[in-house]
Amino acid sequence: SKLPVIEDDSQGHLVYKEGSVVGGRCKSFSSTFHLTVGEGTFGKVAECLDLKARIRVALKIIKNVDRYRESAKLEVNVLQTIKDHDPEGTSLCVMVLDSFLYGGHVCISFPMLGLSVYDFLKDNGYQPYPMDQVKHISYQLCVAVKFLHELKLTHTDLKPENILFVCSDYEIVPGQSNSKRRKKLDYKRVLNTDIRLIDFGSATFDDEHHSSVISTRHYRAPEVLLDIGWTQPCDIWSIGCIIFELYTGFTLFQTHEDKEHLAMMERILGSIPYRMSKRSKTEYFWHGRLDWDYHSLAGKYVRETCRPLYRYIQGDSDSDRQLFDLVERMLEYEPAQRMPLEDVIRHSFFAQTRKQFNQKQQNGET
Repeated sequence: SKLPVIEDDSQGHLVYKEGSVVGGRCKSFSSTFHLTVGEGTFGKVAECLDLKARIRVALKIIKNVDRYRESAKLEVNVLQTIKDHDPEGTSLCVMVLDSFLYGGHVCISFPMLGLSVYDFLKDNGYQPYPMDQVKHISYQLCVAVKFLHELKLTHTDLKPENILFVCSDYEIVPGQSNSKRRKKLDYKRVLNTDIRLIDFGSATFDDEHHSSVISTRHYRAPEVLLDIGWTQPCDIWSIGCIIFELYTGFTLFQTHEDKEHLAMMERILGSIPYRMSKRSKTEYFWHGRLDWDYHSLAGKYVRETCRPLYRYIQGDSDSDRQLFDLVERMLEYEPAQRMPLEDVIRHSFFAQTRKQFNQKQQNGET
């Protein structure tokens, strides 16, 4: 029989269509799923039928480009490490099912999951999640990242796009919103807030080379912006930003430029510590203070866009106050002073959620 012709497009993507069989293992249902990272698209994710296991899978097909292929091989190594230490999937990190090389394309298959936490938020008109769901999603994220840190791994790219619901089916709640400033609109409430953490393409072991720039901009920790080196607490900063976003429906640091980002941090969290500014290899400071023109257009934008952290609080319940206490502790400038994840999951904000989560695990429901 003739071997299948493997064809790539001009950017290195595998050319396939509905019904294509990739590597003799996975038959494509659809080619409508695309994931992007960094400057461009690293590959595609297709919904497929695993012909051996007879289950639907998400097949991540990496570009036939050297740098993406080598990065994907590192990701497979991380995924295998996770699987070796968590064969039952209780860590809430996505479980790799299979990986193989097909015509220069690294292919990695995963269980089919639902929408990302970000996509569901976007489809819901950026109406924030109800408080009970903020707690459950955030707690699970902390559990997953704590597991990675125990493996001496840093995820480095935590963001709502990389948190997927196991199933994103929802019900319509009429005329409801949990924000004072929003008009009462029909609200989509996800039925099951079980999540899985995905995308380990940038995950870094403690003993590996640490890139100078990591994380998607809005979730990037100050030590990365200041170029003073980073370790696992950079993930904790990102989680703090994510919890805020789940609660409010919008991004805490809405910017695309480093110095403006630092100015936003100072507006929201107070001055950057002198000892950090002096260690910085950047030219953003003058005599230890951020060299920022508060009267410029950018300065006006920061003043109008940002306000001190606690002024974003949207209710007066214990949960509202506990959430902001937790986020404040996770957004400490000094990495060593950020609340470690073993303390985060014991914070009063998660008291009831922790009990329910542990009970589900004991019952084997997670």
